[in-house]
Amino acid sequence: MTSPTTTIEVAPDPAAVGEQVAARIAAIIEDKPNAVIGVATGSSPEPVYRALARRVREGLDVAGVQWYALDEYLGLPAGHPQCYRSVLERVLIEPLGADPATLHVPDGPVQDYEEAITAAGVDVQLLGIGENGHIGFNEPGTSFAAVTHRATLAESTRRANARFFTRLEDVPTECQTQGLATIMRAARIELVAIGTRKAAAVAAMLGEVTESCPASILQRHPDVHITLDPTAATKLSTARR
Repeated sequence: MTSPTTTIEVAPDPAAVGEQVAARIAAIIEDKPNAVIGVATGSSPEPVYRALARRVREGLDVAGVQWYALDEYLGLPAGHPQCYRSVLERVLIEPLGADPATLHVPDGPVQDYEEAITAAGVDVQLLGIGENGHIGFNEPGTSFAAVTHRATLAESTRRANARFFTRLEDVPTECQTQGLATIMRAARIELVAIGTRKAAAVAAMLGEVTESCPASILQRHPDVHITLDPTAATKLSTARR
């Protein structure tokens, strides 16, 4: 059963998902020009970034915004096209015309990142969801009390991410990620899910709150907005929609 503070919205298509979430993020930036925004990689958030870029072209000023990434692979050389700093520079920072120095990624000591993001205070955290219910790289079984930490990727996650690499063997086995407790400190959560492959995870997220589905912890957050395309919503009951 979802919390009364959780809003679930089914948009007509992925582009509409991006537009609706970007509109809410843009409103935060307009109200607070030095907003701190947590950002995610993966396919689902990209329509949000495209919609934000359009708003920048239309006059939205993001010069004062600081962007904090959820996670980063370990073991890839600096500048590798699939390291998350490179991905976010490509899909977010460059299209928005933002200063690369405003992008912060957990690619150094985890304690330093945890202290930095705690001090900054995230106004809104954008999330995707993995097919096994992970958010960030918090795989099933991760403690709800975890803060930014080093983690081992589940094989299912590596297989899902292999499409971005030449071979499965090229996908890193370890990462650094914001912990679930870190994510939960954000003032607002915006989760997006697109595609049939995310439908089961979305349904599980809205079921029992359990560490076997890390995203289920979001039901305990006071301000969560979940935006889905119709294919990601196929396993939700009519009541939950």
